[in-house]
This record gives sequence, structure tokens and C-alpha cells, in this order.
Amino acid sequence: MFDQLAERYDLLNDLLSLGQDRRWRSLTARAVGAVAGQRVLDLAAGTGTSSRSFTAGGARCVGCDFSLGMLQVGARRPAARVALVAGDALALPFRDESFDAVTISFGLRNLVDPGAGLAEMLRVTRPGGRLVVCEFGHLPWRRTDALYERYLAAALPAVARRLSGNPAAYEYLAESIAGWPAQPELARRIRAAGWSAVGWRNLTLGVVALHTARRPESAGHA
Repeated sequence: MFDQLAERYDLLNDLLSLGQDRRWRSLTARAVGAVAGQRVLDLAAGTGTSSRSFTAGGARCVGCDFSLGMLQVGARRPAARVALVAGDALALPFRDESFDAVTISFGLRNLVDPGAGLAEMLRVTRPGGRLVVCEFGHLPWRRTDALYERYLAAALPAVARRLSGNPAAYEYLAESIAGWPAQPELARRIRAAGWSAVGWRNLTLGVVALHTARRPESAGHA
């Protein structure tokens, strides 16, 4: 599905979010806070647009994605200090404790087993390292959230049909957002995977949430 969207993926994100994706990307990079000498793993990196944002302070970033089509588009836009790698988030091709920070934007929903993915992210993060998850959330008001979900189910496929010719992909997007846990439950799942200092902040009224955590310095600290 993502292979078919690859050529226009970044443009569609920009249009469908009314440009908010740029702000979300900037805030995610700020939360990661990578500096020179550090290594960042950007999962579900797609074309590498997000990966580039993590290198502004001099850090190096590995962008990893399951979709070869997305990576091929990204490879046509080379960037200093960014390497694109094909890989499965449930069986990452990296050694234990390889990265200072691991981040995933709008990809955790797409994993067959998000809990196993969070555990893999923990494995490849050094003790004291950071996790930043930028993902769709739920509005804190139940009726408003239900109306928002109905809007997504109708609007996203209609817009995508006009712009991409692949409305099914955006029907999936609307369904996956509706079925995704609310922010407190996702925080609980992150904690259950072994992460500590778990927290989140809502962006755009909770349409998106930025979750942060750290790998404990030792097994004895939670």
C-alpha cells in the first residue's frame, strides 16, 4: 500500500494535514533533541523527510522502513548524515544499545504487534536513551472525538480519490485512527514494554500526541 503512495506521499501529508505535519515534525525533532555525536533511529521513516529533521544539531540518523518503494523515493533525495535502511520494526537489523534515541512518527499503528515493536525499540536504545513517538490520538471530548472520526471516514478517502487515485489507503488510515488507543492507554503500553519516565503532550487539540520515554539506566529502575 505504501509503495503505491510513495511518489506523492509527502505532498498528500502536507495537503491533508493543512501543513500541520511540518509543525508536528519540528516538535518531534525538538523532543528528540539530538546533538552532534549522537545516533538516532527513525522508524517508519518513509522517504526520509522526518529523518533529515533529526540531523540539524549534527547528529547522524538511520531512517528505517519496511516499504522499499518509500525508501527508493527517499534515496533520490540524499542528505548528509542520513542513511536509509530497509528493515522490519519487529526484528530490527541493529545491535543492542546502538542508538541514543529512537523515534517513530505515524507508524506505530501500522505494526502487527505494537508492543513487540516498542520492546525492539528498547533493545536497540542505549541505557538512558530516549523514545519519541508521534502518533494520531483522540480528542479528549467523547462526542467531539466521535464526530471527528466520522469526518475522517468520509473526508480522507474523498480527498485521496481526487489527489492520489488510491482512496483505499486513506480508508485504512481513518479506520486505524479510530481503532487506536487513546493517549493514556498508549502510555500504559509504552511503560509495559519496559520504558520509564513515560509522558505525552497533545498537539492540535489531541488530533496528534507526542509520547516520550527513556530506557532505564539499569533493570532495577522503572
